[in-house]
Amino acid sequence: MKLGIMQPYIFPYTGYFQLINAVDRFVVYDDVAFIKQGWINRNRILLNGAEHIFTVPLQNASSFTTIAQTLINQDLYAGWRTKFFKTLIQAYIKAPFFADTFDLITNVFNRPCNTISELASASIFETCKYTGINTEFILTATGYGNNNLKAEYRVIDICKKEKADIYINPVGGKALYSKADFEQAGLVLNFIRPGNISYKQFNHTFVPGLSVIDVMMYNSPGEIKGFLNEYGLE
Repeated sequence: MKLGIMQPYIFPYTGYFQLINAVDRFVVYDDVAFIKQGWINRNRILLNGAEHIFTVPLQNASSFTTIAQTLINQDLYAGWRTKFFKTLIQAYIKAPFFADTFDLITNVFNRPCNTISELASASIFETCKYTGINTEFILTATGYGNNNLKAEYRVIDICKKEKADIYINPVGGKALYSKADFEQAGLVLNFIRPGNISYKQFNHTFVPGLSVIDVMMYNSPGEIKGFLNEYGLE
């Protein structure tokens, strides 16, 4: 069984969904420290041909708090959401798949969520449904009882508890994880490297690595499903 483990991010980039699509089971790794200035509560879309960062407002976000415990700032959220929807309309109203994608996004942001983990996870689950990814999800990592373990040792413990044979991690983890350590634990460690994906963004120069929101606006679910297989394993 192939396992993936990642922190939840708000409407992450295509490579995140390639990882989900490449495994049999995926653990939402939300009981680790929240990363300030990271991509858990923010991402990038294309606005007038340029990158535009959107950021979900949080309440007292801190690296001393887990992702699962990091609260959305409800006093600011409703106003932010309204402005973000207007930005999406301005940016993508003429995109070929605007209507379906906008419905998906508003469905996610309009649901009652208290934490960024709940909201980011919802964005991931709904995108998977839309694109036909059938991977099984473990909704939170809070039940493993291994908070005393650090780095790859905790990942290995989760793999063992899930009875995984293969663990797949983004290629950026090469500096963190050792294939020899995983092999010693009876596991195969693979790294996934996204391929070069491009598509037409109106008549703008292509900007890669944006939120999956951008990908869904310009591509059908079938086309996106094809993108999800554009990767290599190392």
